[in-house]
Parts: sequence; structure tokens; C-alpha cells
Amino acid sequence: MVAHISVFAQTDSISSLRLEPVTISRFHVSDSLLDAPAAIGVVSSADLKRNNNVDISPAINRISGVLMQSGSLNTNRISIRGIGARTPFGTNKIRAFYGNIPLTSGDSETTIEDIDVEIINKVEIIKGPLSSVYGSGLGGAILIDPKVSGPNGNSGRISSTVGSFGLLKNTATYSLDSKNGSLNIGYHRLESDGWRQNSKYKREGVTLAGELFRRQNSKLTYFGNYTYLKAFIPSSIDKATFDDNPQNAAATWLASKGFEQYDSWIGGLSYDWKVYNSISNATSVFVNHKKSDEPRPFDILRQNTTGYGARTQFTGNIFKGVSFLAGMEFFRDGFKGKNLENLYQDNNGNGSLAGAQLSGSEQDRTIVNAFAQLRATLSKKFEVQAGLNFNKTSFGLDTTFPAEAISSEDYSYDGIWSPQLSFLYKPSELQTIYVSASRGFSMPAIEETLTPNGTINPNIKPENGYNLEIGGKFFLLDRKLFAEISVYRMSIKDLLVAQRVGDDQYVGVNAGETLHQGIEVSGQYAIAISKSVSLRPFANISFGEYKFEEFLNNDIDYSGNKLTGVPSTTANAGLSLNAGGLYLLTDFRYVDEIPLNDANSLYNDSYRVWNAKAGYKFVLFTDAFMELFGGVNNIGDEKYASMILPNATAPNGNPRYYYPGMPVNYFGGLSFNCNF
Repeated sequence: MVAHISVFAQTDSISSLRLEPVTISRFHVSDSLLDAPAAIGVVSSADLKRNNNVDISPAINRISGVLMQSGSLNTNRISIRGIGARTPFGTNKIRAFYGNIPLTSGDSETTIEDIDVEIINKVEIIKGPLSSVYGSGLGGAILIDPKVSGPNGNSGRISSTVGSFGLLKNTATYSLDSKNGSLNIGYHRLESDGWRQNSKYKREGVTLAGELFRRQNSKLTYFGNYTYLKAFIPSSIDKATFDDNPQNAAATWLASKGFEQYDSWIGGLSYDWKVYNSISNATSVFVNHKKSDEPRPFDILRQNTTGYGARTQFTGNIFKGVSFLAGMEFFRDGFKGKNLENLYQDNNGNGSLAGAQLSGSEQDRTIVNAFAQLRATLSKKFEVQAGLNFNKTSFGLDTTFPAEAISSEDYSYDGIWSPQLSFLYKPSELQTIYVSASRGFSMPAIEETLTPNGTINPNIKPENGYNLEIGGKFFLLDRKLFAEISVYRMSIKDLLVAQRVGDDQYVGVNAGETLHQGIEVSGQYAIAISKSVSLRPFANISFGEYKFEEFLNNDIDYSGNKLTGVPSTTANAGLSLNAGGLYLLTDFRYVDEIPLNDANSLYNDSYRVWNAKAGYKFVLFTDAFMELFGGVNNIGDEKYASMILPNATAPNGNPRYYYPGMPVNYFGGLSFNCNF
């Protein structure tokens, strides 16, 4: 996948195909992508900065089979092979980690867009339930690897980006790397007026990461992040507004000046050490906290969320040709929240105004994962890998307001076993063919486990399914061409459906089965035009069939319909031209039409978007470097919906399915690097 392509674009050595054996991003007993029996996308640090150094979605969307829809900088939904596409808002059914710290909350929500792209070392995306180490989720897992060090010695970097619609981002980082430890600290401030009404955005963040007490057989890794965000919300709009005035916000969100605001902290420590001979251990502890305030037209939501946990895993060799990985993860997450009246209609046009409390609740969720993987080399060309994950999840719900509704409930799901088995055949050192079978699951969000009157429904089951995948990874033409193909089929039972019963109230039901199957193909070719000029084109395409096998909802039979929110085809292509310090990057993305509702009566139109960036890197003086860059996104000024709201309802008018994508927009900037 792009994983190999991205890294391969930086060097022609075979080592570029191998992940560093870092515990926080290790998902298999092998640290080689070629030896991993799965379709895995890796986005490098360079890929993350191919655009405007602000938005992570263009880089994520280069991975075939992955769709990151972006309504705005703070409104996103990620789906992998159709999993998570029907989520009303945000991302769930996909676990994400920052280092070893879960970014996925106890109620299954995942947010990755708050982390500054300039302090990320790489992003790994495991597609499908192929990683028992990270929970065997149906959608897969997203692993964000933070930068923990820079070049040897001291180094500093400052960068600035300006762009259309009031875009301004400033970043400063400092790195120290020595024999005994490292330090990497970064600060960023991002602001935008937004191109739509009520879409002003401001984010500040500080990131700290590094290593201490480095020894031959041990080290302590530390990492943390603080983020402040205030982002106004234009929300989705109906078809008529999308066609005629896409810059408009939804009327009620504009009148209430709705926004989300929060302070968020995450932090953790990880200790790696050699236990005995070939046996090593990595143990980490982490904590996160988020205090949020979200005035909406229908109420004001205030929450305090806190999570903490620990993880340990052992790796090593049992005997020659057989290696293992085994461990356990504990995670506890909970929040205290309340809903207040929003009296914006009585506030003389000044936006949201808090009124009386409407409700209050406390929720918590405890997750325990035990996991193991085994790799056995049968011969020079054959090997087998197997994995097993055990999950035990329980949660509690306390209604704290109003007084007449005060209650306390607890519930625990049965333990879930998720096995995985893979066979690999290596025709040569640089070619791999694999077949893999695995089982995965997705837990319902706490809200999906509730009845309409707010009590726990014990009949709700986790989604579960089996995935069969066949694929191959090949270096060809004297390693100038890299190609990868994967074919998968996943059948999911006990499909969770969130039925809307209020403005911000959903009830979950297990309503049927879905089928996810498709083909993903990617490749890149390296062309040396001269000693100083190189050209590297790339392309990938994903063909999929996503449909309801059996689906009965509110007495309506949708069996056989296409799965809502998923395009059948996506494609990406582009090139990188490097000539000394001068570079030119172009990217093209195609997204097929998307069903907007379960009935398939409405579709979002297909679209094509072109982006380009050019820059020049040069030496100012010894150990000091400058980069100037500029670019344009949506070159053809395509009118498209960059995100849709599946199954939008229309209680007081036309359904608001559409988040319009940005029109043509420009950016430019500079960066200064110094080693000392």
C-alpha cells in the first residue's frame, strides 16, 4: 500500500520497506511490512506535509480502502472498507492510538485531527480485523507514531503557513538527541476564518516526547500532548442550499452561533527492557483528560472525560524460527456530563445562552484486552502467523438529573475471542503472497445500548464478523516498481443501527447483516531522469461492493441495498518531481457516488479533486536550511460534498445531507531548520 510507496519514495534501499522495531507502533511479531500478512497503509512524515501542513485528511485518503470525509477541520469521519460509514457524526468502530495512548474514548469515538501533522513521525493504518494486538476491531486500527527525537545533537525548526479564508499556522519545535536520551518539544497555533458562515477555527497545542535512561538493553519513553480548541460549527445543509449557497451555515446553528470548545491532555510513559536473552518487555501507563463545552441549537452539552490505563507485552523467540508476542491491555474511561437549555432565541442575536439544566449523567467503560501472536518459519519460502485476542468490556450508567430520574445501572458483555491465522509464501526475498482469515468485533457506543427512556438494553450485541483476505506485495523491474494487491471479503452480523429519536438522542438496535468485499491495487514507479532529477508517479484504486445482506429497520426491508455512506470506487494518483532542491507535487483524487440513505433513493454525486504544491529547499549556511513552498487545492474549483450525513432526518424541513467541500484555495509558507 502507500506505506511502502511513501517510504520507498525517499530512498532506493531495501531497508526503506521495514518499520523500525518500536513498541508503540508494533502490531505483529514481524517488524517488516513485507512479512506482515495484511494490507497496511503507512503515511510518512513527508506524506503528511505534501499539502498545507494543516489538514491530515489528504494524506489519510491516499490509502486505498480508507475514506476520511471532512466537513471542516473539526468535523470528520473515517471509514475503512465501509466500516464506520453509517456513523452519524465523527468516527467509531476504528481504534486509534497516539504512541501507546488510546485516542478512542470509552464510548467508541475517535479523534485524530487535533494532533499537529508536523510532529507526527508516521501513521500506520491496519485495515480490517487483522491485529489481535490492537483489539481486533472490524474496521482496523490507526497508529500514530510521535516524533521522539531529531538529528543527533540539537536542532530547531520554525515554520509558517498562510492561506485562503484567513488560514494562518505557526509551528516551532526543538529537538535534542544524545547517547543517553532525547527530547522533542513542539508548539503550534492554527487559525482560520473558514469559508462558510460560522466556521471560525482556533487551535493551540504543545507536544512533548522523548527517551530517557537509554542503555543497551533498556530505555524509558515519555510522550504527552495538550490541545486547546474552539471551533464554530456551520453544520450540514440541504440540497437547495448546497446547490445555490454552499457557504451558508445551517440557519439554527448560525443563529445560536454553535461551537465546540475544549481543553485536552494526554500523557504516558513506556519502559522497554530486555528480560532475558531474546525475551523483551514493553510496559506503558497513560492518562487522558478532556473538558468540553458544546452549545448546539437544541441544548448545551458540557462534559468532563477522564481515562487511564496500562499495557504490557512480551516479545521474543521460543526457539529457532519461532517468535512470539503476548500481553495485556487495561483501559478505563468515563465522563460526567450535563445538558442545559440554550436560550439563544432570547439573547438579542448574541448567540448561545445557558439556561436551566435539562439532564445529567455519568458513564464509564472498562476494557480488558489479552492478546498473543506467533510466527513460525517453516522454510525459506513458507511461514505461518497466528494471533488471538480476548476482550472483556463492561460499563456503567448513572442518571444524576433530574431528581425523579436518578438511577444507576451496570452491564457487562460476554468475553469475545477473536482468532487470526495467516500463511505467507515468499517467491523471493522481495516478494510476498499471503492468505489470512480473522474474526473481529465492534462494541456499541454507550448511547446505542440505551432504550428510548434512557435505561440499558441488555439485548444489544456487539457487531462481529469474519474476514478473508488474499494479497501480494512485489518489487519488480530491479526494484524500480513496487506493486501491491489485496482482495478481501468480510461478512458482519448483528449490524448496529443508530435510530434517531431526538435532536441528539439515538437508540441502537441489531438490525441485520452487511457484506464488505473488494479489491485494492496500488503501485509506484521510480524514474531517474538524470543524476539530480527524479520522477516518481504513484496510483492506487479501490473497487468495493458494500451492501446490506439482511436489514430490517422500522419494519422496512433494505436487504440487498448498497451500504449507506460508502463509495464503490475511489482512486488516487500523483507524482513527485525532484530536481536538486526544487520539487513539484501533484495529487488527484476520485470518489464515486455515495448512497445518502438506506433506501438508496438519493446519492451524493461523484467528484474529482486536483491539488498541487511546489517548493524549494536550499542551504543558508552550514547546518541551516530554508524551505519556501506554495500550493493550490481543488485546482478545478470542483463543487462537491466533502462529507455527508447518512440518513439525515427532516423534522422541520428538508433533510440536511451535505457538508460542502472547500472551493479553490491557496496556501504558501516557509520553514527554517537549524542543527547546532
